[in-house]
Amino acid sequence: MEEAFIDADARDYEGVHSDYFETVERGHGRCETRRYWTLAELDGIDRKDQWKQLNVVGMVQSIREQDGHTSSEYRYSIGSIGNDAQRFATAVRGHWGVENDLHWSLDISFREDESRIRQPQAAENFTVLRHIALARLKNEKTLKRGIKTKRLKAGWDERYRNRLAPSASDAKIENHEVT
Repeated sequence: MEEAFIDADARDYEGVHSDYFETVERGHGRCETRRYWTLAELDGIDRKDQWKQLNVVGMVQSIREQDGHTSSEYRYSIGSIGNDAQRFATAVRGHWGVENDLHWSLDISFREDESRIRQPQAAENFTVLRHIALARLKNEKTLKRGIKTKRLKAGWDERYRNRLAPSASDAKIENHEVT
């Protein structure tokens, strides 16, 4: 994908089915400029046939200025949303918003970054359990409190904890024996 954008840039995007969009955000003592490009020409993309409905590749350049220092980062994506850089920008930002929200919730509510689990399988298992617990706590609507408070209440109150447990309609387990 990187080569596709290098080639398009070398031609100054002339004759290339592409789109461009830019955003600038200022706040918290920094300025971040994000430049989004999309290409609908996929001829040079390896293994493009492995993704059904693939019709665009995208590139994001993030330029961050803070305290007199400037850094730049490029990220590449594939998609099926068409050659619309503004729509691509919305999709990319939405994805990172979900990722950041999930990580923040897990770190604040479950102190995940402080975990001392070092065995890879154990760490992966606990990550799955934390994700399940977080989903249950977020979906529980009777207590109008934050995730951390709901988690504490679940530890203290058996009736509340039982509200978080999966119901028979949630479980699609049939004819499985637990040993």
